[in-house]
Amino acid sequence: MQAAPVRATAIPSFTNALRAVESLLLSSGQRTARRNAWTSVLEDRRRAKDRVEAQRVLDQTYIVRP
Repeated sequence: MQAAPVRATAIPSFTNALRAVESLLLSSGQRTARRNAWTSVLEDRRRAKDRVEAQRVLDQTYIVRP
């Protein structure tokens, strides 16, 4: 007698689970708007980090002449 084959089912990741809930609660336009807003937040943070780094480099290389 052979054992029945075992099927491996992937457990959804937390992100996938949140997206599934999001798709049930929000319309497509709202999802797109929220994702665009979050992308803008991440891009603003990246630019702020770049500005801080550029300022640090400028402060280190700036020479005051009397």
